Amino acid sequence: MKILIEGAEIVDAESPHNGKEKNVLIHNGKIASIGDKNASSDKVIHARGMKLTPGWFDLGTFAGDPGLEYQEDLDSVTEAAAAGGFTGIALLPNTVPALQTKNEISYITRHNGTRLVTLYPLAAVTRDCKGEELTEMIDLRHAGAIAFTDGLKPLWHTDILLKALQYLQKFDGLLIDLPQDIWLNTFGQMHEGVQSTMLGLKGLPRVAEEVAVSRNLQILGYAGGRLHLARLSTARSVDLIRAAKKKLRISCDITSYQALLDDRSVSGFDTNYKVMPPLREKPDQEALIKGLKDGTIDVICSGHLPQDEESKKTEFDQAAFGMINLQTFAANITALTRWVDLSVLVEKIAVNPRRLLNLEVPVIREGEPAEVTLLDPAAEWTLDESTSKSKSKNSPWWGQKIKGRVAAVFNNNKAWIAPGVR
Repeated sequence: MKILIEGAEIVDAESPHNGKEKNVLIHNGKIASIGDKNASSDKVIHARGMKLTPGWFDLGTFAGDPGLEYQEDLDSVTEAAAAGGFTGIALLPNTVPALQTKNEISYITRHNGTRLVTLYPLAAVTRDCKGEELTEMIDLRHAGAIAFTDGLKPLWHTDILLKALQYLQKFDGLLIDLPQDIWLNTFGQMHEGVQSTMLGLKGLPRVAEEVAVSRNLQILGYAGGRLHLARLSTARSVDLIRAAKKKLRISCDITSYQALLDDRSVSGFDTNYKVMPPLREKPDQEALIKGLKDGTIDVICSGHLPQDEESKKTEFDQAAFGMINLQTFAANITALTRWVDLSVLVEKIAVNPRRLLNLEVPVIREGEPAEVTLLDPAAEWTLDESTSKSKSKNSPWWGQKIKGRVAAVFNNNKAWIAPGVR
């Protein structure tokens, strides 16, 4: 089938057509032509005002499959990812069992040849992600693991962190850690500050993240290797990374919502705003924006963490952390363009994640595989029962009209086109 994307602006620094409005013909999974004239096609997507970018990649998606399929399974997460603009997602290992053997890795990757969204397993660093005993990381790499992390659990044991960094140097592997001091965060519910005091909730202090970032950087300097710190949230953390980049192989990411929401959102006790790390304060948001602009922050991820209704429809201090954000990611990115140029954001959602993982980066060029995302920044839509692809509903934007959506996604000779797109 031939599909013509008519008049979209190409946003791809590696494309010879970057910054230009072009007609792009996709045929048999390839970019057949790029030009100004209309080519013969079976379907036309009228894309004036839309942006055509390399396919997006999410570094650290949670799906509960295997073991927690009632929250999200591989089918629902790939459908939500496609509707959110992603052509590849790296799955966290916090399943039951954890992604820690060849069988679990194979379970994730076995149908990749037939999927629109390619699934990449992030294998556990330690058994059951408990932080106590290292997994067989070389075997897991040969089985298809693209990086190593305990995902939603921080590497709290310093000797484990040290040995993991040393072990992964045998094949230049990437270690990913969620930098949090578990003891300083004990019983915490939201960011520690004026809002937590007013609401009477135990706070999660900035220092719990910052001491872990500082510790990790010191151990990285001692051991060597490659380290990526996930979901940073404080201004001080960004400053520490900025300084460390001058001498260490360090990278980092933030969730898209951290730069858009602050702890005042929690004032209504809406548990969909309860996330880890917590929503911080305005100065932290401004620091994250600055870090995106100056290159300190390498990657933006969705932070997609589905929870069942029972885990969210309860008292705030009993509720689970996390929000779903694959499908609303495009709206987050659209909102971020108020402060950060889209070309910079595309680098952080399509290019840098793949480079960190030594994956091929898609390019919008004639003859290349068609792995692209079509963003409509002006489209308004509502996330609800009729539009959501996820099994879970824990989104602060549920039922709200939001601006910015994905119009189409192409990958692996497959396409997803949003309802109503012509």
